[in-house]
Amino acid sequence: MIDIAIWMLAGAALGWAGFSYMQYNEERGLMVSAIIGAIGGVIGGKLIAPMFTDAPVAGAFSISALVFAAIVAAGVLFAGNLIHNKWGV
Repeated sequence: MIDIAIWMLAGAALGWAGFSYMQYNEERGLMVSAIIGAIGGVIGGKLIAPMFTDAPVAGAFSISALVFAAIVAAGVLFAGNLIHNKWGV
């Protein structure tokens, strides 16, 4: 359960960084960027990381899952920015 919170925080931090420094999702705002990043972090940590890494012991923290969470969160933020710029959604 603590892993999910860490993945969400990592994704939200990337959302904040994308909004503040890279001007991703400027029109939608900081909160939306953080939420998109948090969702990407959970997807990366919970769904993508187990496909590529060994499953950790129950309750153990996995750095590799955190890395996958951050990569997927960054990808989701980038994709969201592209979609917003192209179609204005």
